[in-house]
Amino acid sequence: MTEVSFYSHATDKLGIARQLIAKAWAQKLNVLIYAPDETVAADIDRLLWTQPALSFIPHCRDSSPLAASTPVIIGMNADALPSADVLVNLGEEPPPVFSRFERLVEIVTEEESDVLKGRQRYRFYRDRGYELVNHDLRNRGQQ
Repeated sequence: MTEVSFYSHATDKLGIARQLIAKAWAQKLNVLIYAPDETVAADIDRLLWTQPALSFIPHCRDSSPLAASTPVIIGMNADALPSADVLVNLGEEPPPVFSRFERLVEIVTEEESDVLKGRQRYRFYRDRGYELVNHDLRNRGQQ
């Protein structure tokens, strides 16, 4: 069953996502970044190219012909990954394919609307019996 990890009180949602994606990639895990909003998809794509300045996380869009051989995919097509390790949700709703993944990452900022959406997603997973892990980022020196 999918483990669902919530990272709450994030000051920089995409920055935390980049850190978690880098950690998963370093562990040789395949990652799908679920980004149903094109602006968010473009922002995380740009961030993975540029941050930090001296590193690079190999990634592409799920529509790319290279998706099947790239460890980090941005988009909504879960079938673009050869294996289902980590799903990072950058959408407001639970991804329709989350149960295919070993781990789902949810990042919630301190913005009221994001907190409300995060609580809805939390209840959604909890009510379906998923294992939930909480990480409070308030005192962890996040970027």
